[in-house]
Amino acid sequence: MLTRWLDVISVWAIPFLIGFIPLYGWLRGVKVYETFVSGAEEGFKMAIKMIPFLVGILVALNIFQASGALDSLIRFLSGPLGLVGIPAAVVPLILIRPLSGGAALGITTGLLQHFGPDSAVGRLASTIQGSTDTTFYVITLYFGSIGVRRTRYALPVALIGDLAGFIAAVVICRRVFGP
Repeated sequence: MLTRWLDVISVWAIPFLIGFIPLYGWLRGVKVYETFVSGAEEGFKMAIKMIPFLVGILVALNIFQASGALDSLIRFLSGPLGLVGIPAAVVPLILIRPLSGGAALGITTGLLQHFGPDSAVGRLASTIQGSTDTTFYVITLYFGSIGVRRTRYALPVALIGDLAGFIAAVVICRRVFGP
């Protein structure tokens, strides 16, 4: 019974909101269409402002990878991380995830295809993918597009959050799925 209700809610939630929000605004006297167009125009301007920062982070990521620095860092970290039970195959994901969501998703896809989704590596990669964020990408893109030049504590705190996500992913996968 509960499953049936959840199915109905999941099917109708988005259409309900798409219909309810404009209706509610109209009933409150808001010029819904004009407000929508104004917001879309502002969003388009913001997207145009983001393009240089997006290109910059993608170029920096490609340089990092093409220079061989990424491979060297992976080799360097694989030994110590292996001692605490992190498979060497997951190390590239740990390094790339804070930089690029697309690249991290590509790495995760490759790991799932090679090791399988129910393997220890597959489960850990999936958990890392879901428990961390693209910190440098977010800070570069969003702070840059609105003109924030000094991120102050945002970067260290975000990286600590990523580290907590990585550690939690390893601990939870070990506890839930075993070694």
